[in-house]
Amino acid sequence: MTLLQEQRSQRLLSTPLRVGPTSWLVPVRAGLVTAMSVGLLAILVVLDLALGDFEMPVGTVISTLFGGGDPASEFIIHELRLPQTTVAMLTGTALGLAGALTQTFARNPLASPDILGITEGAAVGAVSVIVLSGAGGFGGGLVSGTLQSLGVPVAAFLGGLLTATALYILSWRHGIDGQRLVLIGIGLGATLTAVVSWLLVKARIQDAASAQVWLTGSLNARGWDHAKPVLLALVVLVPLSLLLVRHLNALQLGDDSARGLGTRLQTTQLLTLVAAVGLTSVAVSAVGPLEFVAFVVPQVALRLTGGSRPPLLASMTLGACLVVGADLVTRVVIPFAIPAGLVTAAIGAPYLIWLLLRTNRKVTA
Repeated sequence: MTLLQEQRSQRLLSTPLRVGPTSWLVPVRAGLVTAMSVGLLAILVVLDLALGDFEMPVGTVISTLFGGGDPASEFIIHELRLPQTTVAMLTGTALGLAGALTQTFARNPLASPDILGITEGAAVGAVSVIVLSGAGGFGGGLVSGTLQSLGVPVAAFLGGLLTATALYILSWRHGIDGQRLVLIGIGLGATLTAVVSWLLVKARIQDAASAQVWLTGSLNARGWDHAKPVLLALVVLVPLSLLLVRHLNALQLGDDSARGLGTRLQTTQLLTLVAAVGLTSVAVSAVGPLEFVAFVVPQVALRLTGGSRPPLLASMTLGACLVVGADLVTRVVIPFAIPAGLVTAAIGAPYLIWLLLRTNRKVTA
């Protein structure tokens, strides 16, 4: 199916809506998928709050969320479980949207922050703060704790931004080629992984152990202080991403066609990249690298909606479903505690292999 045929099929899945002199296409199927995923997310959130070492009835959980629980239920829900579940939901939303933006930007299903090295760049920045502050280079005690709480999100963003800048410069050859972008991103990711390993070797054993747990993508003991930076990034970057939708649709037709439709190509690519980097960086700073969430979720959303590019809203809600589900699995299903990143990697790695094999068959056909 050609891209124009995909665009025509997308119009068939949409309903025209007119308000006065303006009109636009409403994607009905994408809206239904988003609504269903919101319902699934609500179920997963309630189960994540209800199940654990101390199980609670679903009715009690819902009543407590709306202010009708007893003191014991309020303490368990609001103090122990809700912060971690909120962090899982927000980071999944951020990573799902970041993956949809990068895959649309590169016009390549392999282009996600964890494949392109952006996640590793954010990890280098965050691990640097963890290791250096723990090593006493910035003082100890309260100073180190304050530096980590404030410096990790900023360092992660700067690390991701610098990586994205290098990726964009190295990939530019009279435009962005998706395959070249992915290959250079894999190389950058491998280099930055080596930098992280070097930082861990140079760190104190206590700091290295703490950073290693963080690098596996752990949701354990996450609180409201981890949720605030992610929420702030979503408040700023989600509206920006939605404003770019029309230009992202035009990008699917190619650079020349997008320019002909009035899209400012460089500006659109820059804003898309900044939004993806910001979302990825705050998610990494909050819970560590949750591998393959940004890679798998947009492709699942694309196949469910049947569109020509990964849908933004469906990717956000499905990303939240995946991470909250991973948190539920690690705390309830598996009899021993493991980081949520291992669950998402176990889901994403086979999908990556399948996608590579499928792409190779298309090339050789």
